[in-house]
Amino acid sequence: MAFPIDLTAVLTGTSVSQLTRWRQRGLVVPEIQDTNPAVYSFRDLVAIRTVAFLRSQISLQKIRKAYANLDPLAFTEHPSQYRFGTDGKSIGVADEEGRVVDLVKAPGQISLFTFEEVFDSFVNRSGREVVNFLRPRAHLEVLPGRVGGWPTVDGTRVTYDTIASLVDNDTITVEEVPLYYPSVSVAGAADALSFDAEVRSMKRGLAA
Repeated sequence: MAFPIDLTAVLTGTSVSQLTRWRQRGLVVPEIQDTNPAVYSFRDLVAIRTVAFLRSQISLQKIRKAYANLDPLAFTEHPSQYRFGTDGKSIGVADEEGRVVDLVKAPGQISLFTFEEVFDSFVNRSGREVVNFLRPRAHLEVLPGRVGGWPTVDGTRVTYDTIASLVDNDTITVEEVPLYYPSVSVAGAADALSFDAEVRSMKRGLAA
């Protein structure tokens, strides 16, 4: 599944301008399309969200250093495959044996770090509350094995933007969505519209 930059920004806790800078500097380069408009993979989203989470606690300079040390320390897979942690001063990554290897202050040494769940909601560097990655709304889900990780109404394969395209509040209202999609509740439809509005706000920022 290919994710456009506005949806990527909402799900990862970044801004369009941040994503552009990080791409240009080689920090997180899209797997699918590294040109304008950039298009990201699901793995990219996980990696970007990790960077955004780390950025809420530590400098971007240290994050860049940590990522630069991955390959020399034999962490050669896509960054989304690894679990990172920080103590606010350095960054560690868990190896295959569960040991935590320092990437910044003492690269290669085994250290102790606290690992927080980057998929949970958190407050980013700009003070914005970032949505829960796997449940961006109470009735929306992100599952890698369902529609490629595109946000859907919980318990269904109906994507949030499908509902947003259906409801115009003139001929079709949110209360009427179950008539067209019986598996979608009114609450699920309302959450789809709310999430779509957040994504559209990112798109407006992109246009500006």
